[in-house]
Amino acid sequence: MTSLRNKLKVYRAMHDLTQEALAQKLGVTRQTIISMEKNKYYPSLELAFKIAKLFDARIEDIFIYEEK
Repeated sequence: MTSLRNKLKVYRAMHDLTQEALAQKLGVTRQTIISMEKNKYYPSLELAFKIAKLFDARIEDIFIYEEK
Protein backbone atom coordinates (compact mmCIF):
# COMPACT_ATOMS: atom_id res chain seq x y z
CA MET A 1 0.00 0.00 0.00
CA THR A 2 1.17 3.52 -0.75
CA SER A 3 0.24 6.96 0.44
CA LEU A 4 1.05 10.55 -0.32
CA ARG A 5 1.28 13.14 2.40
CA ASN A 6 2.39 16.72 2.20
CA LYS A 7 3.91 19.66 4.04
CA LEU A 8 1.66 22.20 2.37
CA LYS A 9 0.52 23.72 5.65
CA VAL A 10 4.13 24.14 6.78
CA TYR A 11 5.19 25.84 3.54
CA ARG A 12 2.08 28.03 3.58
CA ALA A 13 2.90 29.15 7.14
CA MET A 14 6.56 29.78 6.26
CA HIS A 15 5.37 32.16 3.52
CA ASP A 16 2.72 33.75 5.74
CA LEU A 17 -0.14 32.81 3.41
CA THR A 18 -3.71 32.09 4.38
CA GLN A 19 -5.50 29.18 2.75
CA GLU A 20 -7.52 31.70 0.75
CA ALA A 21 -4.42 33.62 -0.42
CA LEU A 22 -2.69 30.41 -1.50
CA ALA A 23 -5.82 29.25 -3.31
CA GLN A 24 -5.99 32.54 -5.24
CA LYS A 25 -2.33 32.34 -6.24
CA LEU A 26 -2.84 28.80 -7.52
CA GLY A 27 -6.21 29.38 -9.17
CA VAL A 28 -8.03 26.83 -7.00
CA THR A 29 -10.63 27.05 -4.24
CA ARG A 30 -9.90 27.33 -0.54
CA GLN A 31 -11.65 23.97 -0.14
CA THR A 32 -9.01 22.41 -2.43
CA ILE A 33 -6.25 23.74 -0.17
CA ILE A 34 -8.05 22.46 2.94
CA SER A 35 -8.49 19.02 1.36
CA MET A 36 -4.83 18.86 0.34
CA GLU A 37 -3.66 19.87 3.81
CA LYS A 38 -5.79 17.07 5.28
CA ASN A 39 -4.35 14.60 2.74
CA LYS A 40 -7.84 13.98 1.36
CA TYR A 41 -7.09 15.34 -2.09
CA TYR A 42 -4.01 14.70 -4.19
CA PRO A 43 -3.17 17.46 -6.65
CA SER A 44 -2.58 16.90 -10.33
CA LEU A 45 1.03 16.89 -11.42
CA GLU A 46 0.51 20.33 -12.95
CA LEU A 47 -0.82 21.72 -9.66
CA ALA A 48 2.00 20.07 -7.71
CA PHE A 49 4.54 21.80 -9.98
CA LYS A 50 2.75 25.14 -9.52
CA ILE A 51 2.89 24.74 -5.74
CA ALA A 52 6.58 23.81 -5.78
CA LYS A 53 7.41 26.76 -8.05
CA LEU A 54 5.44 29.17 -5.87
CA PHE A 55 7.37 28.08 -2.78
CA ASP A 56 10.69 27.78 -4.66
CA ALA A 57 10.97 24.16 -3.54
CA ARG A 58 11.16 20.72 -5.10
CA ILE A 59 7.94 18.74 -5.43
CA GLU A 60 9.43 15.96 -3.31
CA ASP A 61 10.16 18.45 -0.51
CA ILE A 62 6.46 19.30 -0.27
CA PHE A 63 4.85 16.00 -1.25
CA ILE A 64 6.10 12.81 0.38
CA TYR A 65 5.39 9.48 -1.26
CA GLU A 66 5.40 6.55 1.15
CA GLU A 67 5.18 2.83 0.59
CA LYS A 68 3.78 0.89 3.51
